[in-house]
Amino acid sequence: MTVAALLAERTECNARFFGESADRLARVCHLMAERFARGGRLIAFGRSPAARSDARHVAVEFVHPVIVGKRALPAIGLAGEGGDIAAQVALIAAPDDIAMGFGADCDGAVAVARGRGCLTIAFSPGSDAEWEFDPPVSDPYIRQELVETLYHVLWELVHVFFEHRGLLEGRSERRVHDAGASSFLYPFLDERESDLDAVLEDVRRSVLMKAEEVGALREQTLTDNAAVLADTAGVLRETFERGGKLLALGNGGSATDAMDVVADLRAGGHPAIDLTEDSGILTAIANDVGVEAIFSRQVIAYGGPGDALLALSTSGNSGNVIHALAEARRRGLVTIALVGYDGGRVASEELADHVVITRSEHIPRIQEAQASAYHALVELVG
Repeated sequence: MTVAALLAERTECNARFFGESADRLARVCHLMAERFARGGRLIAFGRSPAARSDARHVAVEFVHPVIVGKRALPAIGLAGEGGDIAAQVALIAAPDDIAMGFGADCDGAVAVARGRGCLTIAFSPGSDAEWEFDPPVSDPYIRQELVETLYHVLWELVHVFFEHRGLLEGRSERRVHDAGASSFLYPFLDERESDLDAVLEDVRRSVLMKAEEVGALREQTLTDNAAVLADTAGVLRETFERGGKLLALGNGGSATDAMDVVADLRAGGHPAIDLTEDSGILTAIANDVGVEAIFSRQVIAYGGPGDALLALSTSGNSGNVIHALAEARRRGLVTIALVGYDGGRVASEELADHVVITRSEHIPRIQEAQASAYHALVELVG
């Protein structure tokens, strides 16, 4: 399998999926905004390791918005370590909530949430969700990448309707819309406060625009970095063959991506450790030493010559990522970095042996393209 072949399938599936789903996504954004406006929460859940990473990722995006001026929205991610998913949902779900199920093994939880009156969204056929989005491909990596773009788009565009509160059920406010500094999120909007169909059409067009944007960014990432990805895969293959392991890390959404790549490697029989996983270790180091040491201290504990470190960062400037890369080099680990923007300090100061740059300043799109990059790495390693 070549990087070009991996890209071609993703390009076709991305265009088809969002072309078919854009209208429904716009309507779901509106329904989600109504739930949030009434005090509802997003409850995301998934049992498998990959589904768990998505449930955690979407919760991070809603609770900790990276775009200045956008409100934090209540969200929680539930996973298998908390016990039976359906039982957890039964304890937490309320009628105004939004339930989002990842993976095919949480159908009982979707049914529980729907029975509680939640708005239900899922990504597997036969899930019993009101809104089901089934990517048109069997490849689990591509499916996951499309779903990640989908929930990022929902998070970005649900805010449109808070700017049009007169369009939300039970609201009577009819103030004029002003997108202000956040207008780049939905550039087609103008001053409409009473025409829901017009706003839905604007949101639909924004969905398609964002899908085109990530398609182009995925092409840049996989094409410009094709040689780096192939070389890195070869190095990782040798690392595993010689008995070494991979350590992976990142912050926020990038932490959930580290969680995901570790899950993928383990599923393929490769030893990997997620340095974001243990909350006891993370909080102990952050409290007693400092946030910048949360990963480097673990590199000291787990890493050594013959191992590899994979760092994910949208900026390439995160202090704790830079400290971890430096510590890994001191200890003889191979260092790999997936970074956004222009590569930040990681690229300019050559802080990693292998650097994949996704050239964008839009964090959701960076993370989506990086998912394609690390999935390509996993496939190339074999």
